[in-house]
Amino acid sequence: MKVWTLSGFSDEISPDFETQCRVAAELGLKYIEFRSAWDTNVLDLDTSQLEKVLLLLRRHGLEVSSIGSPIGKIHLDDDFEAHADRMRHAARVATFFQAPYIRIFSFFMRPGTDPDACRDQVMSRMLALTDVAVDAGVVLLHENEKGIYGDIPRRCLDIVESVGSDHLQLAWDAANFVQVGVRPYTDGYELLRPYLEYVQIKDARSDTGAVVPAGHGDGQVVETVRALWADGFNGFFSLEPHLSEAHSLGGFSGPELFTEAWEAFTGILRAEAVPFR
Repeated sequence: MKVWTLSGFSDEISPDFETQCRVAAELGLKYIEFRSAWDTNVLDLDTSQLEKVLLLLRRHGLEVSSIGSPIGKIHLDDDFEAHADRMRHAARVATFFQAPYIRIFSFFMRPGTDPDACRDQVMSRMLALTDVAVDAGVVLLHENEKGIYGDIPRRCLDIVESVGSDHLQLAWDAANFVQVGVRPYTDGYELLRPYLEYVQIKDARSDTGAVVPAGHGDGQVVETVRALWADGFNGFFSLEPHLSEAHSLGGFSGPELFTEAWEAFTGILRAEAVPFR
């Protein structure tokens, strides 16, 4: 029987990694999405810290579904060579944790810039990042962050079709779509479903842009869940609540609000008779 697998950005629980692991395990999660520990981004942790993370993961029976990296969260006129080195480091970190995925983005543009005018430069960089993933045997997940090239469905599709590699797929973030005026299921599902491999669980209201628990906003979460279940989707669902704080490199919820986000999404799954673990 098909069972959906839940994960989550555990740094939304606490900066302390042991607390992250404890709360995640208490909720029954078997995976986390690893973005930061001890207020340090995953790509900035030293070797001893990474080894400590691995020890704590094993102690709590957890694995890493994806490296929640900030790759691609720079402006197009920033130094790409240095960023390519950071991508290679991200690949090494993913290999260390045996994580199959690395989340990435498709670059910010300066205010007033037409994203479509930057297409060729974006594609060149996405190809370079994907080459690193191919060599490392990992899959990149492009997330539709607001303000980057791939913030709307049309340009997300352009990225994956132009790169044309199994090592670059899509992570679906309903809240981010809502915040740029997209109706996620209505406007994006059919278009992007062939490349959709990972789902971030985050919802938002279209009138204010405020992030809310799954099913409490305009992210069409229930419709998307139904369609994915009917389609036979079997990828990860990663809680990214952002219920207390949100900023360009992540967000925070705390243990209580993270639990509230878990309850909201699992409540939808139970109502739709979708088994999960």
